[in-house]
Amino acid sequence: MEETFQRIYENYHNDIFQFLFYMVKDKSQAEDLVQEVYIRVLKSYKNFEGRSSEKTWLLSIARHVAIDWFRKQQTLRQRMLGTFDWDKQEIKDSQQLPDELVEQNENLQEIYNALDECTIDQRSVIILRFIHGFSISETAEALTFSESKVKTTQHRGLKSLRKHLELLKEEQGFEEERVERRTDKGITKSTSNS
Repeated sequence: MEETFQRIYENYHNDIFQFLFYMVKDKSQAEDLVQEVYIRVLKSYKNFEGRSSEKTWLLSIARHVAIDWFRKQQTLRQRMLGTFDWDKQEIKDSQQLPDELVEQNENLQEIYNALDECTIDQRSVIILRFIHGFSISETAEALTFSESKVKTTQHRGLKSLRKHLELLKEEQGFEEERVERRTDKGITKSTSNS
């Protein structure tokens, strides 16, 4: 069992941690939840039948651990609205220009913040499909959903993301417009006083 556990740790630790981190958006909490996943794996590995890949099975356990954690929280909504820690993320393509990196990080941050507006199921599907690159059938296995439920949940989740990103852009547009008006008024006042 020790060799099996070591292999699982080496092959899947980053995937499990990343999934839980995207779910709870707190590094130390994600680390704690990863430990809970390993405890459950140790207790139930003998029951693993191999009907799905180990990775799918492990991420299914991770999802259940995250859901259990959310249920234990008194204020689920407040926990889900935590901020994403960009300082801890790695930049994969170092060939980009600094201003491109800033814009890319701002866009990613908007998407991660918009994920807060999705249900746990929608968030799980979006993370598995678009961050981990799972197929619809792999996602269905990991979440114990039917393929049609994955498709529907994905559609609704993306629709929700799109809606919240559009609202955010509108809010940013209004804010930029107000700043421009204030700036224009300040320039008009200073030139009329001259």
